[in-house]
Amino acid sequence: MGVNTIDANMLKNMFLAGAKRIEAKKEWINELNVFPVPDGDTGTNMTMTIMSAAREVSALTNPDMESLSKAISQGALRGARGNSGVILSQLFRGFTRPIKDEKVIDSVIAAEAFKKASETAYKAVMKPKEGTILTVARGMAEKAADVFDTTDDLAEGLRQIIEYGDYMLSLTPEMLPVLKQAGVVDSGGQGLMTVLKGAYDCLMGIETVDGFVAEVKPTAPAGNAGKMGLDEIETANIRFGYCTEFIVMLEKPFDEKDEEEFKAFLSSIGDSIVCVADSDIVKVHVHTNDPGLAIQKGLSYGSLTSMKIDNMREEHHERLFKDAQKLASAQAQTQRAAEAEPEKEIGFVAVSMGDGMKKIFSELGVDEIIEGGQTMNPSTADILDAVERVNAKTVFVLPNNKNIILAAQQARELVEGKKVIVIPSKTVPQGITAVINYINGSSAEENEAAMNEEMQRVKSGQITYAVRDTVIDDKTIKEGDIMGLGDDGLLAVGENIEDTTLETIAALVDEDSEIISLYYGEDVSEEDAENLTEKLEEKYPDCEVELNQGGQPIYYYVVSVE
Repeated sequence: MGVNTIDANMLKNMFLAGAKRIEAKKEWINELNVFPVPDGDTGTNMTMTIMSAAREVSALTNPDMESLSKAISQGALRGARGNSGVILSQLFRGFTRPIKDEKVIDSVIAAEAFKKASETAYKAVMKPKEGTILTVARGMAEKAADVFDTTDDLAEGLRQIIEYGDYMLSLTPEMLPVLKQAGVVDSGGQGLMTVLKGAYDCLMGIETVDGFVAEVKPTAPAGNAGKMGLDEIETANIRFGYCTEFIVMLEKPFDEKDEEEFKAFLSSIGDSIVCVADSDIVKVHVHTNDPGLAIQKGLSYGSLTSMKIDNMREEHHERLFKDAQKLASAQAQTQRAAEAEPEKEIGFVAVSMGDGMKKIFSELGVDEIIEGGQTMNPSTADILDAVERVNAKTVFVLPNNKNIILAAQQARELVEGKKVIVIPSKTVPQGITAVINYINGSSAEENEAAMNEEMQRVKSGQITYAVRDTVIDDKTIKEGDIMGLGDDGLLAVGENIEDTTLETIAALVDEDSEIISLYYGEDVSEEDAENLTEKLEEKYPDCEVELNQGGQPIYYYVVSVE
C-alpha cells in the first residue's frame, strides 16, 4: 500500500527514529574516521546535533509542520557540533524550509525539501569538498527529483532515494583518495544514511519510538557490560530523579510565547511540568535529572527565589542542592558584574583543552575559554553563550580546531547586539599566535587581517596513538603505534613517543624556522618533556625552543614551528 502524504505527527516520529538509529550506531560511525586516533568523533558529533533537535521535537505533543520545522531547525542549529554536525544541521534547516507552511508532505514538496537541504548545506561550507556528506546529500536530492517526477508514492520514492544514497556513499573513496587508502567510506555520509534509514523504517512500521528518550548514552566502560549496581536497581523505576522548584522574579518581558517556549524546554529535560506566569513572577516545577539546566534557563528570564530541590532517589540531596544554589549564585553574580562594568571595545573567546593551555589563553587576556577540542567539540550554542557572556562590542572567536570553525561561524550568525569575528585557527598554537599579534589601538578589521596573516606562519603537529590498523599516505600503521599528525596529514609513525615527536618536528622545521614550541600533555612527565627539549636545543641551535605544560588529553605533545 502506497504512502501519498506524510503529516506532522508521522514526520515527528520519523525524525525521532532517525535520531534513535544514529545514537545506536554512533560508535560504528566513529570508527570510519580516516585517522585512527582515539577521538574519532563524527558519529558522536552528529548524534549530539540531532539529539539537540530531538529534545525539542519530543516536547511537541500535537505538532503542525510549522512548529515541528522550527523545533528541528533551531534545535539542530544550536546543538551543532563539529563540521559533520554543522552540515547535518544545515541539511535539516534546508529540508524544513519548503515544508513549514504545509499541512502535509507530498511527492512534490518532498523533492523540493531534498533539493533545499542539499543547497543549504553546500552554501554553509566555504570550500565544499566532494566525496563527503555533501556529495551523498546532493546525489539523493537529484534522485528525489527524478523519482518523484514519476511516482507519488513517498515510501517507494524514499526507498529508491536511500538506495541511491548508499550508492553515492560507496563512491566516496573514489573521490577522496585518503578514504580509499584507509579502506573506509565517508563517515559523515554514513551518518546521514543511518538517520534516513531509521526514518524510513519508522514510515514502514519497522521501527518505533515508543519509550525513546532523546539523550546521548555514554559508551559503557570496559568490563562493566551487563552489570547494574545496587543503587541503579533500586531506582531504575524513577525516570527523572530530582524534584526542582523555584520562582523566577522577571526582569524582562515574558509573554505567552515565552511561557510556551519555557514549558517546551522544561518538557525536553523532564516531566511533571508546572510553569505558571503571574504578573512579574513565574512559578516553576519540574522533575528532571539535571536541576542545573532548569535553573540556568530560569536565570535567563530573571533572578531566582524560593529554590527547592528534592532527590527522589534519596541520594546526594544536600550536595546537589548546594551545587544548584552555588550555580544560581555564581551566574547571578557574573550577570550583575557584567552589567556593572562598562562595555569594552574588544573581547576574546577561545576553545582550548588542558589546564596549561587554558592558563596561557587566560594570561593573554582571553575573556571566555570553552573547554573542548578534538576530544569534545563544543556546540554552536556553547560558543554562542560564551560570546554573549563577553561584555564587549566586538568579540574575536578562536576555534583552535578545524572541526570547530563551522560551529563558530554558525554562532556568529546567531549573535545579536555585537560584532563577532571568527579567526579560523585550526590548532591551539595558531590561536595563541593570533592573540599575541592583536594590537591595541588598531581597528577590528586591521587586527583581523594581521592575526590571520601571522597565524598562517605557524606550522603545527600533534603526537598521539593509533586505535586501529590502517594505511595513510603509504605509511602502514598498527594499533598502538605513535603518530605525528601535521596540518595537512600524517608526518611520522613510530613505536616511541620521543622519537616520533622528533621526526614530526623535523618535518616541520626549515631554514626559516625561528621558534619551536612544545606543549606536553597529561600523560607526559615534566622530566621527559625537559629531556626532549634539551635534544631539540642541541639539534636546532638556531631556533629558540619553548616548553609549556599543556595538560591536554589524548595528545602526548602539541608542537608548533614558526
